[in-house]
Amino acid sequence: MIDSEIDKLKGFMPKHEGIALTKWSEEFSSIGPIMEIGSYCGKSAIYLSNGAILNDQLVYTIDHHFGSEEHQINEEYFDNEIFDHKNQRVDTLPLLIKNINKIKVKNIVPIISNSVDIASKWNTKLGMVFIDGGHSFKAANDDYENWNTKIKQNGALVIHDIFENPNEGGQAPFEIFQKALKNNFEIYERVDTLACLKKK
Repeated sequence: MIDSEIDKLKGFMPKHEGIALTKWSEEFSSIGPIMEIGSYCGKSAIYLSNGAILNDQLVYTIDHHFGSEEHQINEEYFDNEIFDHKNQRVDTLPLLIKNINKIKVKNIVPIISNSVDIASKWNTKLGMVFIDGGHSFKAANDDYENWNTKIKQNGALVIHDIFENPNEGGQAPFEIFQKALKNNFEIYERVDTLACLKKK
């Protein structure tokens, strides 16, 4: 799929970071499937799928689709297009499905749930986990603590929205990035706010 088509989709993944996702997905899907935490409207999942499909591998993407804290009414990233006025709540699922069908992706498996609940029942070891869900410390830390153990040795943990400077962005992704480096992960590659760590 042409990157320019994906770049037009709603989402917070810049094109150059999306291209890095595709590259890492191709590499690490050779040892296992990909898990994304935080689907939003599917943009990053589609970048991931472009790499995984080359290894005939699946991309699972988890989201409750009610939006993160920053997507709610009166918050910084509220978007009327993803607000279900009938039920008075954010609902990103319809746009996720629309985008998957629009780009004609065949290897994305949406999981509609909370990531912690799915982690407690998940047994398949993964080639790569991409954390881009809720950006509160609790949400990010829960994602890290519950999913880093599901990654195969020599697999990858990818974290988005890493800002060392608090004036540039929230600190939760940076904090779990630091935690991973103190445990059994080492930096593999970094592209702006997107970091790929390899499991030792």
